[in-house]
Amino acid sequence: MQPGGRDHLTRRTLLATAAAGAAAASGSAAMAQRAPQPARQKGPLVWLDMDQQDLDDAYDQLVYAPNLDHVLKRLARNSELVRERLGAPKRFAYGPTAIEGLDVFTAKAPNAPVNVFVHGGAWRTGLAKNYHFPAEMFVSAGAHLVVLDFINVIEAGGNLNAMAEQVRRAVAWVYRNAQSFGGDPERLYVSGHSSGGHLTGVLLTTDWQKDFGLPPTVIKGGVAGSGMYDLKPVRLSKRSSYVTFTDEIEQGLSAQRPGQAPRAGGAGPRHPGDAGVPAAEPRFRRRRQGGGQAVTLMVTEGYNHFEVLETLGNPYSMFGRAVLEQMKLSPA
Repeated sequence: MQPGGRDHLTRRTLLATAAAGAAAASGSAAMAQRAPQPARQKGPLVWLDMDQQDLDDAYDQLVYAPNLDHVLKRLARNSELVRERLGAPKRFAYGPTAIEGLDVFTAKAPNAPVNVFVHGGAWRTGLAKNYHFPAEMFVSAGAHLVVLDFINVIEAGGNLNAMAEQVRRAVAWVYRNAQSFGGDPERLYVSGHSSGGHLTGVLLTTDWQKDFGLPPTVIKGGVAGSGMYDLKPVRLSKRSSYVTFTDEIEQGLSAQRPGQAPRAGGAGPRHPGDAGVPAAEPRFRRRRQGGGQAVTLMVTEGYNHFEVLETLGNPYSMFGRAVLEQMKLSPA
């Protein structure tokens, strides 16, 4: 979101959210990676114009991103290469359990802005070390990058609130401790992808003053990539086999629901993602809420769900440029 200034959405200014309906872009380049499907008779509608198979497919990335393993291996290898060039990140604990840690890649400039990245993995998988690949872009542009580790939903017994709570506490820790690694707590931004995009939306709608005793505008802006911002269709999909959805969780962790106003101060959330992916949810419209901010929807054409994430390390890609521009930074 940009505060006030960007009143319209254009194809070029879109990055897109996959499951937030931003993936409802008319382009079909990403879907072209899926083999042609035999005609079938649609069953009873479950969500919008989708039957159960449509809905389940919408939350199964392998259906429309068959190169998943190749991309994830590239991300892990590129993360290794970044560590070889920049050195190992600083590791801090933000909570008492072993997984509650975060990795910090520091810029040379003092009092530099901070971006906190929340990785995806269908809420089930992922470790911070495999998502270090964008660090070089941030550090070169003059920003610190913080990559979070947190419990997964399987280890949490299906409880998404446990994940959300850890991610929130991690951001609160970064705000309170940013100066210890040369960061400016008043220039704190968040980003994430896939289920990490969902958690980024949760961060952007958190009541920091009520829940943590912090200023309400702790987060100055965010870029949520290919995430899920209404949990109703997810609850109706096969993901309910490993996520324990309740009415409370559905409402409280659905960032686009009424009452979940963006609370970022300054440059608010943007929502990037991939075109051509089945849209399981209503479009995440830009909304002027909570301080007159607007959500900017961005659609990347020709990229599938995982290829969009890979572009985050490129300052000239739509994803990388959106993050840097929001932080008022330029490519090195």
